[in-house]
Amino acid sequence: MQTVSLILLGFMIACAICASLSKSLFNTVLIFMGFSVIMSVVWLVLQAPDLSITEAAVGVGVDTVLYFLTLKKLNALKGGKENNDAEKS
Repeated sequence: MQTVSLILLGFMIACAICASLSKSLFNTVLIFMGFSVIMSVVWLVLQAPDLSITEAAVGVGVDTVLYFLTLKKLNALKGGKENNDAEKS
């Protein structure tokens, strides 16, 4: 069980470093979503299923949707109509 905990800790540290160094906001949100999934598994390993379900619902679900909506509102996501119009002019 200790090996699993160390592997999860390594993945969490890798996600934190990658999110800090990422140039793309889209990739940062996806990395943060992966971090939340790993944290949810950590809560399961620690035998706290209620926290695991909450982390999965809030961290992966709600937070990610809110981050993407914020990026869309700020026109930070490429591929939107507004960005295509700005690139043409």
